[in-house]
Amino acid sequence: MNETQTTATRRTLITIVCEAILESKLLKDLELLGAPGWTISEARGRGSRGVRSSDWDNNGNIRIEVVCSRRVAEKIMGHVQAHYYADFAMICFLSDVEVLRSDKF
Repeated sequence: MNETQTTATRRTLITIVCEAILESKLLKDLELLGAPGWTISEARGRGSRGVRSSDWDNNGNIRIEVVCSRRVAEKIMGHVQAHYYADFAMICFLSDVEVLRSDKF
């Protein structure tokens, strides 16, 4: 059996956890800011604003993840901080990741 060599490339993962009502607006922002793609999932949890869980579509939380260059990630982070942090429950964090097929990111 031949072992395949893999070469991973460093990218940045930006994760945004926020109110679901922001989804369509944030997706437009991400596209304009240069995000190559994203993954969205429902999120529940507890934080400084208490427990967030709901059976209503727009009252819950979502988690948006984008793998991209550090420059794009920092641009996205600055944008969400400037436009959403004051009025919405939201956290945003960056992580260094290694990816295969780096041309996609």
